[in-house]
Amino acid sequence: MTRTDADGALDEALALVSRDARAHTAGGHRAAPWPAAREAAVRAGSGVRGRTHRVPLADAHGEVLEAPLEALSDLPSFDTSAMDGWAVAGPGPWHVRSGGILAGTEPPPPLADGEAVRIATGARVPADTSAVIRSEHAREAGTQLYPQRTVSTGQDIRPRGQECRSGDLLLPVGSLVTPAVLGLAAAAGYDELVTRPRPRVEVLVLGDELLTGGRPHDGLIRDALGPMLGPWLTRLGAEVTGTRRLGDDPAGAEALLKAVTGSTADLLITTGGTASGPVDHVHPVLARAGAELLVDGVAVRPGHPMLLARIGDRTDGRHLVGLPGNPLAAVSALLTLAEPLLRALAGRRQRPRYTVPVQGDVPGHPYDTRLVPVLLTDEHAVPLRYNGPAMLRGVAAADALAVVPPHGARSGQDLEVLDLPWASGGCFT
Repeated sequence: MTRTDADGALDEALALVSRDARAHTAGGHRAAPWPAAREAAVRAGSGVRGRTHRVPLADAHGEVLEAPLEALSDLPSFDTSAMDGWAVAGPGPWHVRSGGILAGTEPPPPLADGEAVRIATGARVPADTSAVIRSEHAREAGTQLYPQRTVSTGQDIRPRGQECRSGDLLLPVGSLVTPAVLGLAAAAGYDELVTRPRPRVEVLVLGDELLTGGRPHDGLIRDALGPMLGPWLTRLGAEVTGTRRLGDDPAGAEALLKAVTGSTADLLITTGGTASGPVDHVHPVLARAGAELLVDGVAVRPGHPMLLARIGDRTDGRHLVGLPGNPLAAVSALLTLAEPLLRALAGRRQRPRYTVPVQGDVPGHPYDTRLVPVLLTDEHAVPLRYNGPAMLRGVAAADALAVVPPHGARSGQDLEVLDLPWASGGCFT
């Protein structure tokens, strides 16, 4: 897709959100349908010009290839033994040559016809070898070796270039660097990889009522989101540069404006302040910063006052995802907007969608999608209690959130599920 095409697709997605938001207005607050909001997040992240860097293998894990991984040599680069046993030449029985061949040693001399020599797995096969016989498939008697099974030419020999030839494409641009990819790159001779860095994320926790230690008291509550969001975002593949707490007073609003206009992070995550109350500063600050609201409210429960904004121009700009202040509502917004945006910013494919039949009837909202914590069994998604917007007890025990359509779901109905990162392998998927 060309950049012009991508821009057109983004405009189309955002127009869809804007149109649907006007059609889903509740209490004066616009709300985009849940699928359209997620698509807008994907489109927004896909339109950003990605950075690249060259890093040692150890630092590339979890990033995305920005240059193709091509074979630097044949793999294996010489004929090797696939088993511990005997290298033999010609038909048996064979005369046993003294000594043996170990992996990593100098090239051995060729085998003469009717000769055998001990060989270890991974060792270079002597020239003129017909086959390798596993230790348990041969019998040694004095200086003679006798086969105990039929010997086929080439058996248990890994020929040079069996896995790839020099110049072969091993993995294309856009491949996620998993542990297996690190192993393949090392085997192919790479010391460094060209990758796209993890998106940098800064977390801003808003609110005067939040405690950072001790028990709740006197109208004050513990900050549950500050300890949770950093590790969660890391599992989603982000580089979290810091978590700060800002007040709800005018000084806090100015600090928020300074962060929005001056942060070097690719994504700002805010908690709370996304509604229209007297100390909800996110919307006014975004307006002062000249940000463009891409999603302003989503028809989902919990979490409907979430938002997504772009700061700066389309290709080089940064983004802000505003999470509601209630904990489960914040989780809902994190999975609705932040996760697809981060995957797009990182150059990763979006997570495959799949459904699971639900166990038991699940009540729904009259108009909005619901996200409900569930346990995943071999056969069902089992809804959990404690799924109110201020509760974390349900999601703490969950494997996923089930996407419940308006009006609810009947027992046995297939529902889309959103895996939680600790249940699905996090950034390695």
